[in-house]
Formats: sequence, C-alpha cells, structure tokens
Amino acid sequence: MDAPGGPPAGTGAEELLALTAELIDIPSPSRDETAIVAHIETRLRAVPWLGVDRVGDNLVARTDLGRAQRVLLAGHTDTVPANGNERAVREGDRVAGLGASDMKGGLAVMLALATTVDAPVVDVTYVFYAREEIAAAESGLLELATARADLLAADVAILGEPTGASIEAGCQGTLRLEVELVGERAHTARPWMGRNAVHRLGRLLAVVDAWPGREPEIDGCTYREALQAVLVAGGVAANVVPDRATVTLNHRFAPDRTPEQAETFVRELLAPVLEPDDTVRVVDVAAGAPPGLTHPLLQSLVEDNGLAVSAKYGWTDVARFAALGVPSTNFGPGDSALAHTAGEWVDGPALVRVHDALRRLLTGAGVPPAPRR
Repeated sequence: MDAPGGPPAGTGAEELLALTAELIDIPSPSRDETAIVAHIETRLRAVPWLGVDRVGDNLVARTDLGRAQRVLLAGHTDTVPANGNERAVREGDRVAGLGASDMKGGLAVMLALATTVDAPVVDVTYVFYAREEIAAAESGLLELATARADLLAADVAILGEPTGASIEAGCQGTLRLEVELVGERAHTARPWMGRNAVHRLGRLLAVVDAWPGREPEIDGCTYREALQAVLVAGGVAANVVPDRATVTLNHRFAPDRTPEQAETFVRELLAPVLEPDDTVRVVDVAAGAPPGLTHPLLQSLVEDNGLAVSAKYGWTDVARFAALGVPSTNFGPGDSALAHTAGEWVDGPALVRVHDALRRLLTGAGVPPAPRR
C-alpha cells in the first residue's frame, strides 16, 4: 500500500532522484526550515499507518504495531547557506544542489520508506530534525530529547549522514581548548626588557605538531585521533613586544575516551611548555559514540547487504543517541567529502543502495529475532 503523494513501492533511482530534487528546491538553511518541515509534514500526515508529532520544527512519525523491536531513522532538514546552488540540477544519474549530499538525499530515502513500508516487522520511528549545521546548543535533536525524550526511544538508531552508502560507525568526540600564553610588554627597540608571548607559541605549536597521533581499534573499527591548532591571536601594536598570545586547539578523540580523559591528555601534553600564569580553557566539548555494531539489528544491516564498515572520524548526532543508551550508526547515500561544497551531488545508485538496505531491514529480510525481555 502506498501513501497519497508518496513514491511507489519498489522505489528506484528515478523516483529517489526526483524526490531528492524536490527537497533541494525547498530552501532550508539553519533556523529557516519552516517550509520544508511543512512540506514533509503534509506528506507524513497523509500516511494512515503513521502517527505524527511536531515539536517546534522537528517532526517525528512512528508506527505503533506492537512489534518487539523499534528502529529509528533520523536526518536533519537544514543546510548550510547557499553558494549559487539553490536549485536542483539533474546531471545523468546524479542530482546536484544545496544539501544534495548533506543530507537531502538521506531525507528522500527516509520519506520514501515512511510512505511505502506499511507493515514493517519492527516498529519504525522517522525523525526529521532541525538545526544540525549550527551550534550544538540549538540542535533540534537536543530540543526533542529535552521536550519529548519518549519519541526518541528505540532499540537502534540509524542516521542518514553522508557516508557514501557504507557504514561509518560511531563517531569521535571533539574538544576545543583556548590556550593563553603570558609574556611581558616592552618596546621592540628594547625587546630584552620584556618577553614575547607570540614567540612562546613556537614551542607550544612544535609540541602539537610533533604529536604522532593515536589510532585505537574499537569493535573492529580503527579511529584516528587528531590535534590541530585552528586559531591564533596576539599582538598589541607594531612597535610593542606582545604580552599575550592565544591559540585555539581542536582535539578529535576516539570514543574509548571520555571528554574528561581527552582534556587531561591535552593538558599533560602541553604541560612542559606551560607556565604558572598561562591558562587553558575548554571552549566546547562533545563526547563520541562507540561503534554499536554488536547489536543484532545493526549486524543484520551490515551482513545482509555486504556493507563496508569504517570508523567515523567526525562528530555526528550518533553521540546523542549513545548518550540515551541507543546503539546507533551513520548510513546515508551522500559523500561526506562533497558536503557543504558548491557542487555537492548525490547519485541514483547510492540512493537505491541505502533505500534497499533499509527497506530490507524494516520488512524482515534477515532481521534477527528480538531478544526476550
């Protein structure tokens, strides 16, 4: 049975490309998602087997069939600002345009499944949430978790983040620290009367640059940590030895470390070049998420479709689900390397591969029996 306005069962590349183009043509930069939310809501409320809740600009559609397990599919509706790519452009088996890769192709897959899979063997929750591309404090998923955490309850969650139709498991945490080094002002004609704080940055940056990195393996996935200087500030005037210099560091840490452990690591690494009056301040931090692929439903998704598996180096909202105790993974049709670029696109084969793999999971091919509770 198909919902009014939805793509037909057995959805193929043409239908998915057309649906992606339709969503691209509805502008949805962060904080301006009302139009696309209204469009998706109209589609979902026409589906007789779904209950629909709206919380702000977040939509949650759910089946309630009393199944033993529940799968949650999630994707964000916002994009970064336009860059001359506001409209969808069809190029052979691709569709290009703002958000094609990140992540209106993934939304098209979710919408196609929501409007066609009327009798899944697992209950399904479809979450279309707002404001992922901006500050974490504004996240629509955080808004949902705060206002209606019950709507996010599930056995597993799958996010349609761009992964090139492969599995990118878990995610690394991210830590941003601001380090201020102290010196003493003097005239540049008499620098021996002071101490140059900007020059002190040299030793600190050398320590950061020399760190060899860390590559822990977790559940068969190898994560690759990184530590980078991303911002530098300092200086008073062209004839003054500066007494302050600041560098902002970004540390991407594997999910076998807590934010506290990651912070301790960076502080200990920098300790040999820091002095008592220097300061290290955490500006932003978010925990990572373990791979979660030991759950039978996610194992089935991987094994039944022969999906390649790798670690997710960047941070994604799988971390929010991990914090809720829900094993989760990233699986979407877009290419993360194209995300936020002027020429981003998604192709039909990737859309079909993700759609068919998820449809197989929801309709029972290879779905393992639920554990007894």
